[in-house]
Amino acid sequence: CLITQILTGLFLAMHYTADIATAFSSVAHICRDVNYGWLIRNLHANGASFFFICIYLHIGRGLYYGSYLYKETL
Repeated sequence: CLITQILTGLFLAMHYTADIATAFSSVAHICRDVNYGWLIRNLHANGASFFFICIYLHIGRGLYYGSYLYKETL
């Protein structure tokens, strides 16, 4: 999950321009002109949502099972 985010983020960063005047056109360039750029961008966007879902499920599981209670100290 996190590895996919890192890899797709690196790929997108190679083609993205962080300038006020050209940011939108660089995203359009990624989606239209880069081979499978639209797929990489969607994987990165949906992967971020999936990553947060995994985090929330992990926190919810810890709350449900009470794993934050009764920690023994040595």
